Amino acid sequence: MVELAEIFRRHGPAYREKYGARLLPSHRRAMGDIESCRTEALGGHVYLCTHCERKLYSYHSCKNRHCPKCQGEAAQEWLVHQQELLLPVPYFLLTFTLPAGLRDVVRSNQKCMYNLLFRTSAAATQELARDPRFVGGQIGLIGVLHTWARNLTYHPHVHYLVPAGGLSADGQTWLPARKDFFVPVKPLSIIFRAKFRDALQKTDLFDSVPAEAWTQDWVAVGCQPVGSGFAALKYLAPYIFRVAISNHRIRKLAHDRVSFCYQDSDTGDLRQDLYPLR
Repeated sequence: MVELAEIFRRHGPAYREKYGARLLPSHRRAMGDIESCRTEALGGHVYLCTHCERKLYSYHSCKNRHCPKCQGEAAQEWLVHQQELLLPVPYFLLTFTLPAGLRDVVRSNQKCMYNLLFRTSAAATQELARDPRFVGGQIGLIGVLHTWARNLTYHPHVHYLVPAGGLSADGQTWLPARKDFFVPVKPLSIIFRAKFRDALQKTDLFDSVPAEAWTQDWVAVGCQPVGSGFAALKYLAPYIFRVAISNHRIRKLAHDRVSFCYQDSDTGDLRQDLYPLR
């Protein structure tokens, strides 16, 4: 099986020489870590059998969160910990996305923009949930950032797992929400857009966003009931420690071209395309 590390080792140096000025420091580091993962560059451990005196040398892992070979155990540990925190109440899964007009700015300023995405979407949800028509109290959220769509295009969005209820102002009373309805999506989208715009105005990036992005409706929120929350956590866990093109997606590497599979967003079918590496 062709691995991402092998592709990076063969073609990474030439790619960085050609596109290095456009690479984010985090991307550069991820490539370097993956190239070195489980090689002599990172050292290793020697295991010795005292009976047959056979030696086995095991190279160290890079432990970069983007490495497809290093994060399986970390995802499982995160899942177990979060399951222990689940409340015995119904849960909802909320999804906030950013419109296409913002994505070029987001991609070039990821640390700032992802921070704003989390803070403003959480604040919008909290604000609407405090309305006594819905919850009327302080809610809790588990948020996970996801940056690609099923077809592997750049599509930053955040998922929140939210219990159906919250705490009263004095923190002493649980206020249950309805099992089949949490908050209305359209008002939540409007509040989210306003909070995101207000927060972005306090940065140097506001003028980089096309003006029409603020006059369009943001169909930016999804809200669905997910039962106990257990299945939703299992869905979210891999995305914390997984890259878009993992080893199992890669089908072929030959003649400076790589082939990998992805899911068509319109039909749901698996597709496989060939892409040049130069």
